Amino acid sequence: MPGAKNPVRRKMTAREAAEQFGASTRTIQRLFAEPRDDFLERAKVRRDRVVELRNQGMKYREIAEEMGVSTGAIGRILHDARKLEENETPARDVG
Repeated sequence: MPGAKNPVRRKMTAREAAEQFGASTRTIQRLFAEPRDDFLERAKVRRDRVVELRNQGMKYREIAEEMGVSTGAIGRILHDARKLEENETPARDVG
């Protein structure tokens, strides 16, 4: 059964599910939401894999095919990875 412990990609919105099952949108979100830590870990693994493939010289299109997403998603993931790296790198003293 899907739920926080067994996340699956959704096929309908929380509002659609709430209407179908006679529950509130918030109840549906609470029942089916992926825990934040799980999401962040999954996103990190995916981001690291995309960066690794790019560092191997693969093109966005090739990475997208390998990962099963669009080239736009690859661009966004790499952009996010660069921003995260910038934020983690301490600023250098100048002067």
